[in-house]
Amino acid sequence: MAKDVVSDRNLALESVRVTESAALAAYNFMGGGDEKAVDQAAVSAMHRTLNRLALDGTVRIGEGAEGEAEKLYVGETLGTGDGPKVDIALVALEGTTIVARGGPNALAVIAMAEDGGFLTVPNIYMDKIAVGPGLPDGIVDLDNEPADNLAALADAKGTKVTDLVVCMLDRPRHAELIAKIRETGARIRLIQDGDVSGVIAATQPEAGVDIFLGIGGAPQGVLAAAALRGVGGQMQGRLVFRNNDQRTEAQRLGIEDLERKYATEDMASGNVTFAATGVTYSDMLEGVRHVPGGAITHSMVLRSTTGTLRFIEGHHDFIRGTAKT
Repeated sequence: MAKDVVSDRNLALESVRVTESAALAAYNFMGGGDEKAVDQAAVSAMHRTLNRLALDGTVRIGEGAEGEAEKLYVGETLGTGDGPKVDIALVALEGTTIVARGGPNALAVIAMAEDGGFLTVPNIYMDKIAVGPGLPDGIVDLDNEPADNLAALADAKGTKVTDLVVCMLDRPRHAELIAKIRETGARIRLIQDGDVSGVIAATQPEAGVDIFLGIGGAPQGVLAAAALRGVGGQMQGRLVFRNNDQRTEAQRLGIEDLERKYATEDMASGNVTFAATGVTYSDMLEGVRHVPGGAITHSMVLRSTTGTLRFIEGHHDFIRGTAKT
């Protein structure tokens, strides 16, 4: 077996170790109402586990810029330095408020790619549209009206617009978009947080979502694109600027065309590994479950080289401090 294939598979399993550690740490504060404690626990656990891995990693999408974030900041080098050189995109906890309130749909997420594999974006908004695999290229487009996108999608799926389910964040900024979608008769699933999981849901038939629409975080957009590289599907994203400072920051990061519409591979290219562990229950992943002396986690890992999606159930023994496999 080729060395790079073995290394890629090892990296996939190591990525799951990282998201498992963050999910387990965050779950300890589930429902406690302390968002800061939840976030710090996930960040510290992910940081600690990444530094134990045999890799030479650099954070490209992280918890913030150096000086803004103490750990997992953009540009931070992680790992022992002995393994493969990789770029890292992460959200230690997608859904901090969700976990603090004890709600569903929270994830710990990481992606790794070859050097230069991730689009470097500031921590601003991104307008997104995403659908699952098996559809004609360009079936939907950010520049089209929602009614046109939904009509084309329904036609390609051989169904009616009124049978489609649109997933989007429940935000005041989406009031006009929601009104346009409701005019078509399509159904809407509004989520409180978690647009990475929202995009992935559009690729999984069991999740009951046909398309993801709307404005969410730009870093989460890059992570969602990384997931789509493994599971398939189409996505477009365009940065949304609220002021000139954000435009200046984007230009500082090397983004020249501020109006550019990014496709999936523009945001996550090359050999990409993506992993996510459920912190609280979602349509795709069960949340952490405590059992006597340990816990059970449910994770997914995707590899762009093979298109393989694996679901992994981890049984963690807290007494011995090891995980049963």
